[in-house]
Amino acid sequence: MATSIQIEKEIKEHLDKLKSHPRETYNEVLTRMIHIISQQSKEELSQQTIKNIEKSLAEIKIGKVSSHKDVKRRLSLK
Repeated sequence: MATSIQIEKEIKEHLDKLKSHPRETYNEVLTRMIHIISQQSKEELSQQTIKNIEKSLAEIKIGKVSSHKDVKRRLSLK
């Protein structure tokens, strides 16, 4: 059974950026995130990994992200 939740516009925008492809649903994004987090919680993160995550989150906050299309273009992929 599906349910509705309310989220802030900023959170929705973050979820949009986390989509693997444009048609991926928010449910799929959240499921993937939960899976990743549950796997990581089983492992201890190194201090370097934590620093890298913090740096990446800061970059996302300021909008320093690349679209899938941009990455493919930079890598000369079709």
